[in-house]
Amino acid sequence: MSFQPAFPNPESRIPNPATGESRDIVLAFSGGLDTSFCVPYLQEQGWAVHTVFADTGGVDAEERAFIEARAKELGVASHVTVDGGPAIWAGFVKPFVWAGEGYQGQYPLLVSDRYLIVEAALKRAAELGTKAIAHGCTGMGNDQVRFDLAVKALGDYEIVAPIREIQKEHTQTRAYEQKYLEDRGFGVRAKQQAYTINENLLGLTMSGGEIDKWQAPGVGAVGWCKSRAEWPSKPLQVKVGFVNGEAVTLDGEAIAGHTMLAKLNGLFAQYGVGRGLYTGDTTIGLKGRIIFEAPGLTALLVAHRALEEAVLSKQQNRFKPDVARKWVELVYEGFFHDPLKTDLEAFLASSQSTVNGTVTLETSGGSVGAVAVESKHILNAKGATYAQSADWGVEEAEGFIKLFGMSSTLWAEVNRA
Repeated sequence: MSFQPAFPNPESRIPNPATGESRDIVLAFSGGLDTSFCVPYLQEQGWAVHTVFADTGGVDAEERAFIEARAKELGVASHVTVDGGPAIWAGFVKPFVWAGEGYQGQYPLLVSDRYLIVEAALKRAAELGTKAIAHGCTGMGNDQVRFDLAVKALGDYEIVAPIREIQKEHTQTRAYEQKYLEDRGFGVRAKQQAYTINENLLGLTMSGGEIDKWQAPGVGAVGWCKSRAEWPSKPLQVKVGFVNGEAVTLDGEAIAGHTMLAKLNGLFAQYGVGRGLYTGDTTIGLKGRIIFEAPGLTALLVAHRALEEAVLSKQQNRFKPDVARKWVELVYEGFFHDPLKTDLEAFLASSQSTVNGTVTLETSGGSVGAVAVESKHILNAKGATYAQSADWGVEEAEGFIKLFGMSSTLWAEVNRA
């Protein structure tokens, strides 16, 4: 399919509604405050707005229906919902679990669905024959970087970002957006007045309100994870089976990856697993503070690491985190399509050839641990057990210690006072 430029006049990318001019634009849409604001804002500039909601598994049927109804209420030209669960599992979850590292050792990259959202929006743009793409990212956060770089890597598109535009004139953008919608007869849900909430198959993130003010989260800052008072009294135990480092069974039953993650989210959220209050260094240099909840992903990471620790060599376990941290940095900072990421994934995939087996996870609430590991690849020495028995002699042990510590011992002898 051939495309015509969305903006033939390079000096003016905005359609002129006064002349009846209207151009198609695809808006990545979630039904939240920011993307709801974008619809009438773009319409009043002459755009015919087509919304796309990429359902990556973090919303229930009621929320999905709300998003579709919200798009209709706002008067969009068309709206489509795309099932993104399988894509986010194959494109992100699998290599992320292989990597096994959170950003800055904590954050499990829960906004990585943005890359799948971009792909869904560009597919819709191709169907409409337009090269104009819009998003509701702010000019202060990381998502604008992820969205823009992903779009630029996948083609020659015009990117319109209404929230960035209004921030040139308004400092209290959320209050401005809310009033803008209310003045046009569109309501705003109560929770959206205080917090920015993002949910997908990977987990939930929450910012805004007292979180941004470095205060303790309020009673309204709750997501999937139950509080301690609500944890079940009986411990939870599940078994996750892996083949080549990918989780493929849950309690012995073969299950699609995205379905498994959704089930793990439901199970471990009841015990408050995977919730954190995180402050990190953002791509643009600011400090970012969020609440995140990733019960299922946390469980998978714990299980996978326990299996790797048992089956990978000492050198693999030492070196692999360096590769993982770089992969995580690339994904966090928007370089999802950089060739280095592909190169690193080739190494990660190679490291998983013996990561096969079953891990038993257990939680009583708050955290999860791997309590048992079964695999034919566990690196057991036939005649030796750590701190119990050995199949070598005393002389061999003493010789090893002497040679292994030779450099340090010599330094001490030469420099001893």
